[in-house]
Amino acid sequence: MIGSLLFIAITVISYSGICLIRRMALRRDLVAVPNERSLHDEPVPHGGGLVIFMICIAAYSAISYYVVNTFSWGYFVGACVIAVVSYVDDLRHLSFTIRLGAQAFAAALLIADLDTWHGITMAGGLHLGWWGYLLTFLWIVWMVNAYNFMDGIDGLAGLQGVIAGLGWSALAFLLEMPALYLFGIVTAAASLGFLVNNWPPATIFMGDVGSAFLGYTFAALPLLARHMASGSWDLLPIAAVLFVWFFIFDSLLTRLRRLARGENVLAPHREHLFQRLVFSGLSHRTVTLLYGALSVLLSASVLLSVLYRAEIGLPMFPVVFILTAVLIVICQYRGVLLRRVA
Repeated sequence: MIGSLLFIAITVISYSGICLIRRMALRRDLVAVPNERSLHDEPVPHGGGLVIFMICIAAYSAISYYVVNTFSWGYFVGACVIAVVSYVDDLRHLSFTIRLGAQAFAAALLIADLDTWHGITMAGGLHLGWWGYLLTFLWIVWMVNAYNFMDGIDGLAGLQGVIAGLGWSALAFLLEMPALYLFGIVTAAASLGFLVNNWPPATIFMGDVGSAFLGYTFAALPLLARHMASGSWDLLPIAAVLFVWFFIFDSLLTRLRRLARGENVLAPHREHLFQRLVFSGLSHRTVTLLYGALSVLLSASVLLSVLYRAEIGLPMFPVVFILTAVLIVICQYRGVLLRRVA
C-alpha cells in the first residue's frame, strides 16, 4: 500500500516539475537543436532529467534517514557530480575530457565508499579478485555513457528507467531490502513522470543531466544493494546487467562495429540499432515499445529466476540469448544490420 501511494505521489510530482521545467526552458530558449546525432526535426526543450535527479537524490536522502545504515556518501556525492557536470554540458557543451574526468571521479568515489565486486554467481562462482576493481570502475563509467548514448529517440530512456526501477524494487522486495525497495519505486515513478512528457511526440527531452544520472544510478544500485541484502550478494551484478541489458548490448555492439571500421567511436553518429530501426521506417513509438517489451520480458525472467531458483547465473543465459536474437532478427528483417547510415 505504501509503495503504491509513493509511486503515485512521485509520478505526479515528477510530471508537474517537468511541465514547469519545460515552460522555463521555452522562456529561456533552452532547446535541443537538431544535429548530426538527433532524430528530431524541430527544436525541443531539454533538461527534464534535472527533475528526475532532484526527486531521486532528495528521496534517497530521506529514505536513508528513516532506514538506518543505508546512506552512501559515495553515491550521493558522485550522483551530484555527474548531474551538475552533465547539466552544465547540456547548457555549454563541455569537452569529452572534462566529462570523462567527472565520470571517473564519481566512479572512484562510489568504489571508495562501497568497495567493489569480489565475485559473481556463475558456474560454481567466479571470483574476481583485484580484477573486480577494474571491472567495477569500467562498469560505472560505461553505464553513464551507455545510457546517454541510448537517449536518442522519444520515450526510450524514460521507459527503460521505469522498467529498471521497478525491476530493482521487486528484487529488493524479494531480498528484503526495504530502503532499496522504496528507492527503486522513486526512480521508476520519477522516470514515469518524465515519460508522460517525453512519449512520442516528445514535448521535452531528458538531457545529459537525466541520462547520465540514471546510468550512474543503475550502475550504483548493485553496490548499494550488496550492503543491504541479507544474502545472494553475488547475483546482484548479473541482475544489474540484465535489467538494462538491451541498452548495454546496443551501445556496445555499435561501438565495436564502428571500431572495426576504423571510425572515431567518440564522434556523434546515428548508428545505434534503435536509430537504424527508425531510419528503416518504424516510428519512435514502435521502436521504444519493442525495446521496452524485450526489457520487461528479461526483467521478469530475472525476478522469476530469483524467486524460484535463488540465483540467476547459467539459467538466464538461454533467455538472454533468445530475447537478444529476437532483436537481431527484427533488425535483419528491416535490413538495418549492414546498411550504412548517412
